[in-house]
Amino acid sequence: MFATLLGALPRPPLAADASTDALVEAAVRAQEAAGLDPVTDGGFRPEGDAVRAWEATARLTDRSVKHVLIGPYSQARIEGDRAAPMDRVARLNTVLRDLAEAGCPLVEVREPAAIHIGGDADERERFRDVHLRLLDGVSGMHLSLAITGGNAHSTGIETLLTAPYDSLAVDLVAGPDNWYLVVATPGDRGIVCGALPAAADSTDGPETLLWAAAYAASTNGRGPNRVGLATASSLERLPWAVAVGKMALLGDAVRIAGLPAEERLAALDPRAVDSRSAALGRYAPPPSHPPRRGQDPT
Repeated sequence: MFATLLGALPRPPLAADASTDALVEAAVRAQEAAGLDPVTDGGFRPEGDAVRAWEATARLTDRSVKHVLIGPYSQARIEGDRAAPMDRVARLNTVLRDLAEAGCPLVEVREPAAIHIGGDADERERFRDVHLRLLDGVSGMHLSLAITGGNAHSTGIETLLTAPYDSLAVDLVAGPDNWYLVVATPGDRGIVCGALPAAADSTDGPETLLWAAAYAASTNGRGPNRVGLATASSLERLPWAVAVGKMALLGDAVRIAGLPAEERLAALDPRAVDSRSAALGRYAPPPSHPPRRGQDPT
């Protein structure tokens, strides 16, 4: 199991004239400290030469670095060109091939506009065609499709994963019905659970994250090695310190997931793992799980 970001980070507290490289390094160090892997450039590198951007970030760390691209379907909607001209798809296909040749291990293709497709047959066909062409001939790297910002379950997994993506990353906060996509995703494809809210005032803890990961792992015989945890969306609107805390929660959840069963249970709020009494709305801790300091045992 692993933890990563879906979306950008807020600006680190550096001098106003800090260089892009300095911003990226601060973002990478924060992700390393939190235990995230793969890491990203935090969204600080401008669009341009994707290979140079990835290589510059990869030189900063010994962890895996994923490159993030806006998918052609969403980019076409942003630009008001619903036809998604094939020359754009061809350019991105070349970018993917170049990244694979350079040694990039993972590319995340973000398609937030997929939440608007629904049952529209023409849009479904357009999405399938665009992504089949996008991934044509690309090999030697892990390709992940990321859907954020809302529910895309009505689009259908047969549309979203027609192209041979290795994994699907879904926002499970703004799009809770995306769980239907998780259940429908074949077990040989990975799932990245975007289960950590990006809201500053959200109540966060490892219990919900671990439940999400365990459920995703249980679907279609997927197993934990094909499951990751992530932020549900971008953290860029948060204060830096809050974003750092959110990343630490992701890293803690993955660390706890790797503990032996007894240690894992001891690290969690027992009210979240004792279904017998939790279902009744109360909790009486068994002898092996004494109440935490300051916790009302009733």
